[in-house]
Amino acid sequence: MKYDLDAIIRGYSQGYFLMADGEGDDLGWYSSRQRTLIPLDDRFRYPKSLRRSLNQNRFRVAINQAFEEVVSGCADRDTTWISGELRQVYTELHRAGWAYSFETWQGDELAGGILGLVIGGAFIGESMFFRISEGSKVAMVKLVEHLRQRHFALFDAQMMNPHLERFGAYVVGDRDYKSLLKIALKQNCNFL
Repeated sequence: MKYDLDAIIRGYSQGYFLMADGEGDDLGWYSSRQRTLIPLDDRFRYPKSLRRSLNQNRFRVAINQAFEEVVSGCADRDTTWISGELRQVYTELHRAGWAYSFETWQGDELAGGILGLVIGGAFIGESMFFRISEGSKVAMVKLVEHLRQRHFALFDAQMMNPHLERFGAYVVGDRDYKSLLKIALKQNCNFL
């Protein structure tokens, strides 16, 4: 099945996101009155316990080395909003240069990863997962460093959870989110 990728990017550019229901059916557009952002400035922080893993260089990072595997890891939950159809959408967005996987590896083993879309200077984080302890946390720290180096303006994590809160994530209302998104979309940032 072919998807209208331009319409999908337009939807994300207007502050919407795609999700399937809890059974993995009925893919649809959603919005939220509040959005969770990961700070790209000095408000970003991470647990002190993570410093050891970062200092020991236990993980290496890669981009798009195992895109399909990251999507599968993100979808591998008891209740998932990443349906088979949405996985196809991500694959097509990836082939067209919109969707990326930011990965951590321990040797030859995928330790964790973050799935997201890049539009202008916005990184829209869709999901994350880990297979090795601290794999996704290290990915988060390294992704923020990566986005800073490339002058991204926005890291949208969509919904708050205790894990993201530990990194300094904060919530903004819909109007503020759309203003920040509009500014970010005007930037021409290169993710690779």
